[in-house]
Amino acid sequence: MRIIIEKGEMASSSNSLTLLLSSCSLFFVLAFARKEFALVASEEVAHHFHTIQLSSFLPSTICNPSATGVKKSGTLEVVHKHGPCSRFSKDNVKPLTVEETFIHDQSRVDSIRNRLSINTNSKDTLGSKVTLPAKSGSTIGSGNYIVTVGLGTPKKDLSLIFDTGSDLTWTQCQPCARSCYSQKDPIFSPSLSTTYTNISCSSNDCSDLTSATGNTPGCSSSTCVYGIQYGDQSFSVGFFGKEKLTLTSQDEVNGFFFGCGQNNQGLFGGAAGLIGLGRDKLSIVSQTANKYGQVFSYCLPSKSSSTGYLTFGSGSSTSNVKYTPLSTSQNTFYGLDLLGMSVGGTKLAISSTVFQTSGIIIDSGTVITRLPPTAYSALKQTFRVQMTKYPLTKALSILDTCYDLSNFTTITIPKITMFWGGNTNVDIAPQGILYANGVQQVCLAFAPNGDDSDIGIFGNVQQRKMKVVYDVPGGKVGFAPGGCP
Repeated sequence: MRIIIEKGEMASSSNSLTLLLSSCSLFFVLAFARKEFALVASEEVAHHFHTIQLSSFLPSTICNPSATGVKKSGTLEVVHKHGPCSRFSKDNVKPLTVEETFIHDQSRVDSIRNRLSINTNSKDTLGSKVTLPAKSGSTIGSGNYIVTVGLGTPKKDLSLIFDTGSDLTWTQCQPCARSCYSQKDPIFSPSLSTTYTNISCSSNDCSDLTSATGNTPGCSSSTCVYGIQYGDQSFSVGFFGKEKLTLTSQDEVNGFFFGCGQNNQGLFGGAAGLIGLGRDKLSIVSQTANKYGQVFSYCLPSKSSSTGYLTFGSGSSTSNVKYTPLSTSQNTFYGLDLLGMSVGGTKLAISSTVFQTSGIIIDSGTVITRLPPTAYSALKQTFRVQMTKYPLTKALSILDTCYDLSNFTTITIPKITMFWGGNTNVDIAPQGILYANGVQQVCLAFAPNGDDSDIGIFGNVQQRKMKVVYDVPGGKVGFAPGGCP
């Protein structure tokens, strides 16, 4: 059978076929465009947001030590004082509640402000031996992170809180002439060490205590007496001495100046004392300058069940570190220049003068980052807009943007980026964006200061998982992602 199509019909059919092909082409173009748009949108989400398991914010009862960094020379393992990797976890050393942690944190913030201002008040804690400020003169806070070092000959291991906001290293010492609090390690006894020496009152080394502690040293039987008080009214007073300090079996520091505490009171949570990483002449950073060049780095673990590290020396530097200059307007703490922030790829509308007015320091001992109220308000509003799929819940102490995530196992949160001086943009790890008090209360881990003129503080929660490098001679601080779990 033959089908005959007349000339007119053929033209009509051709038009129909052209129309059909055009429609199909349009369909495929639209479908392809939708696919491309979805792909771009997906890439946008991946670029500006974190998708992460909620469990990664929650504590674990099992220690998961990191192999990163701890095998290098001059490296100490950093552990959370109350985590399963700490020796304290096997004792009945009661951890602070979240509320207590934030109360101590605020005391530290207040004491940093006081230390940056002139405080002429003083009081006598050991009779005429030494004077201490009536109000918080230095800083300790919750002191969550500790390292273990050796002191004396023969070496005695001591777990010390490490702190970039303090200068003097000290430990409790026998015979505890006035008072010693309970600590995990046996209290150091200088009389049993062959390398311990007292510092005389007349030496220039004794005079150096004034800048390191903020207090005029005292004198007892020609021996120099130090005194230091912290934001929560904890204090240590005792003899100023020098001793052999052992970091690792290959790293020893002879003639290390430290405080040998004879009257110590406060909530140090079982730690034997403190190791000061500040900028003063008596800090461990300055005392070991000939050996390590005043360069050190650390990585704070993302959870209390993980470990990090503290490394002295230039070997701590890596190729992926982004550096920002140390602020020239700050020499007491490690000051930086913060220029701006973004949330989920949206740059916050904050005038640069806001951060210039307050200034900001980086501090290992402050838990929650403090921002000028103007900057925090912009951060909070933008973060809340991008988190509308999650239900808000009640505030957690100083944290006012909290979510109930009990119905979720995976969450998507906006990235937060800090814009530092020197064209250095640093993304905060997810564990530095949220602070979890259980799945029903997971909060934005930033807080406002009382006033735009108050000093800003880049706290340790926001530093989690990052490798942070301090190059004092180079006048810079560096950041690298993924430094430890």
